[in-house]
Parts: sequence; structure tokens; C-alpha cells
Amino acid sequence: MQTTPDCGIDDGRVQVATIPGVFRMPVGGLLAKRNIAMLNCRIGTLIVSLLASPAAAFAQENIPGHVTCDFDNGYAWTYDAGKYQAAPPKDLTFEIGSIDLEHQSASLILDGRTAASLKIVRAINANHFLEVVNEGFLNLTTIYDRDPATGKFPAVHSRHFGLFGQPVFAQYAGSCVPKP
Repeated sequence: MQTTPDCGIDDGRVQVATIPGVFRMPVGGLLAKRNIAMLNCRIGTLIVSLLASPAAAFAQENIPGHVTCDFDNGYAWTYDAGKYQAAPPKDLTFEIGSIDLEHQSASLILDGRTAASLKIVRAINANHFLEVVNEGFLNLTTIYDRDPATGKFPAVHSRHFGLFGQPVFAQYAGSCVPKP
């Protein structure tokens, strides 16, 4: 321990514990307690960041650059005469290609042709692919981490649009697989 003036305090000399290049902390008194609390907070934040980052990075990096998605379960709802009416939708299959997680972009592929650009919102254990349709309606596909039992990526697809001024939306459940 050495005796040096405390930074920012002009009240004489205090004892300071120092690890060169790492930290400098007054020892004893109210100022020391405050600095210890601040150091604990910084260490806690660092630990949480280190624990969260690898999990998020792993989840986001294990998705292939091109997937085929098949949705064979779900419901569609229409709004008519003041009520929502549900009906099972037809099966839905499409591809998502050119997946670039770093730049948060991808392409929607229908019948082998690029149909739309997608924005990616990254999450822990999932990636959300957002399509903003020309009319302003939204389609959202969430692809989760690979299921080790099946080798597939569980996925959910939602469509929010309208026909003739009436709300229409659909929610599909299915999975995606890597396309070679």
C-alpha cells in the first residue's frame, strides 16, 4: 500500500491500494466503501456480459446460410361481421437464403426465385426474419436452435395482413432444415 492523493478529492492524503494498470482504490472510510461497491458492480456486469455473450453467439452462429422451411400446422383468422373466425390454413413451404447474421439480412425464396428481402433480428436461441410487404403488412418467421433429437430447427411463421379492409392473420408451426 502506498500513500498518494486521491483523484478528484482535494482534502489531503489518503491511503490507496493500487494494482498498477488495473485499479486504484482508497482504503478506509466512506469513499472506499463507495469505490468497492462500484468495483463490485463493474465486476458483476462483466460476469453477466461474459456469460450471456457466448450463449447468444453460439445460438446465432449455428444456423446455416440457407434453409427450407415447412409449416404444416396452424390456424388462420379472419375478421368478419364483428367476429374473428378461425380455420386451418394450407401447408406452407418456402426457403430463406443468403442468411447473413452479421449484416442482419436474408432473402425469401419462393419457387426457386428470390421474392423479398428479409431483415434479421437476433435473439438468444433464435433468429427472427422480418418481411415488410409492399402494402405495409408484416410476415415474421422465427427459427429456433436446432433440436438435437430431430436435427431440425423448430420454427414459427406469422402473417399479419388485411383483405378489403378486414384483418386477416395466420400463425404456423413447423421446422426448417439446411438446404445443401
